Amino acid sequence: MNIYIVIPAHNEEDSISLTLDSLVNQTLLPKKLVVVNDNSIDNTQQIVESFTTKYSWITLVNSNSSNEHLPGTKIINAFYKGFETLDNKYDVICKYDADLIFPENYLDTLVSHFNTDIKLGMVAGLCYIQKNGNWFLEDLTSKKHIRGALKAYRSECFLEIGKLKRSMGWDTIDELLAQYYGWSFKTDSSLKVKHLKPTGTNYGNKSKYLQGEALYKMRYGLLLSVLSALKLAYKKKSFALFKDYVSGYLKASKGNIDFIITEDQGKFIRKVSWKNIRKKFF
Repeated sequence: MNIYIVIPAHNEEDSISLTLDSLVNQTLLPKKLVVVNDNSIDNTQQIVESFTTKYSWITLVNSNSSNEHLPGTKIINAFYKGFETLDNKYDVICKYDADLIFPENYLDTLVSHFNTDIKLGMVAGLCYIQKNGNWFLEDLTSKKHIRGALKAYRSECFLEIGKLKRSMGWDTIDELLAQYYGWSFKTDSSLKVKHLKPTGTNYGNKSKYLQGEALYKMRYGLLLSVLSALKLAYKKKSFALFKDYVSGYLKASKGNIDFIITEDQGKFIRKVSWKNIRKKFF
């Protein structure tokens, strides 16, 4: 299988070399890897260039955007800057963050999973963060959910779901749309990926309302959005975030912001979400 990787990077001088080191030392190497230097003002570009001189399959794309670190649109726009430089000969396309350290058998294991199940559309390992010198599972979401930091898609699934949405919530909607089109996804708990910067560490103040806006754009509906916001706020141990998420939803609703999925897809997503809630509690 041909594996292509795109890594958006914004001011990642402290981690990008560790990420690339872990990828150039894989037991199965990717065919192509593109790092998108997204308006960095540190040494990210120079560090990546030191890898491009050594490895012909690694390339650098420089992109200009805002300096504000926001989840969703900014990172997906950067992803597309890199993706658009690639040909269509990939079997697996990966969107990885620039602050990850992968075990050396990571890509090899992904391919093994894809080869074993022809309807497997997405697969990944789990993210671990460091606390007091030890590595612990970053448990902001279910273990079954593939984190946005380390997405890998079978090409057919990637195209059928319409690629990646330029919105916060893209890393949830992709799994839901995959199920809508009959694909499965999985996480492999044996693949422990070191996440050097916990999720949301550098997000700006404006980002606090975007989660609620994303729930609206995914057609969750008010009740399901409130429950989702409560769960997320509980995971992050902040009731203030719950109020921000609900406020973001209500603002999006009043502003008639465009949905990012069809009405039929929305019905399917609500059905799956309520089914998961009933399964968990009853």
